[in-house]
Amino acid sequence: MSVERTIRKIVSHRKALYEYEVIQRFEAGIALTGTEVKSLRAGKVNMADAYATFPNRSSDELWLIGLHINPYDFGNRENHDPIRKRKLLLKFNELHRLRDAIEEKGLSVVPLSLYFSGPYVKVELALVRGKKLYDKRAATKEREQRREIQRGNNE
Repeated sequence: MSVERTIRKIVSHRKALYEYEVIQRFEAGIALTGTEVKSLRAGKVNMADAYATFPNRSSDELWLIGLHINPYDFGNRENHDPIRKRKLLLKFNELHRLRDAIEEKGLSVVPLSLYFSGPYVKVELALVRGKKLYDKRAATKEREQRREIQRGNNE
């Protein structure tokens, strides 16, 4: 029995799709404090420099580093640290698959988007490989060709 939840996107990291080649996508939960969730509801977040990593080789925990959630405007002295490390919640086998890919193949894990799935905050993670300069140029050229074709069809 699956429950259908409404999805509301908070922020997406569009530059990641330009900078990296996405190999596999994952959906993860994220451990947040109350003021962080309130700040996310207001849309005050920046994920430009965010990435996910394991603290050491034997750890079974994946942490999101570099995600900047602004302090809640109406928070008090208990407000959160904007750039603290946040624990990602994944299944055990997904964690091992990610660890193997990072260690053996030299890949990275970056967040692509942050969204509300019902009352829960979820992160769309991607296992990525960095693009070379010529790959970026080819992607830009292909995108421009698609736009030209689309313009031709609309006229």
